[in-house]
Amino acid sequence: MKKIVTVTALALVLGLSGEAFARGGYNQQPAGGFTGPTISAISVGEAKKLSDDTPVVLTGKIVRSLGSEKYEFKDKTGSVTLDIDNDDWNGVNVGPEDTVEIQGEVDKDFTSFEIDVDRVIKK
Repeated sequence: MKKIVTVTALALVLGLSGEAFARGGYNQQPAGGFTGPTISAISVGEAKKLSDDTPVVLTGKIVRSLGSEKYEFKDKTGSVTLDIDNDDWNGVNVGPEDTVEIQGEVDKDFTSFEIDVDRVIKK
């Protein structure tokens, strides 16, 4: 009888522990990330002076599609080509009349300059 009680108690403890673990009850911590200062928005004119792979935030309007995931972006200082992969839209729909925030990096070589977009935020 002692063995049955011991086995039953052990099964209950393991079962409850497994259930709690499955629900994430043990050592569950929220996902972390960088909490330091953010990048301030700059103009297209300022972005054109930056080095390749420099992170940027731009505010302005996407005025037209250029095809092949390329778009023309304008602010008061000029225009630049954006490279926005389809999955980087994250369900955001914008038109030429909408103001957007673009988060990405400068993509610069000897003959071209564009912004490789990581995120589009409608303002």
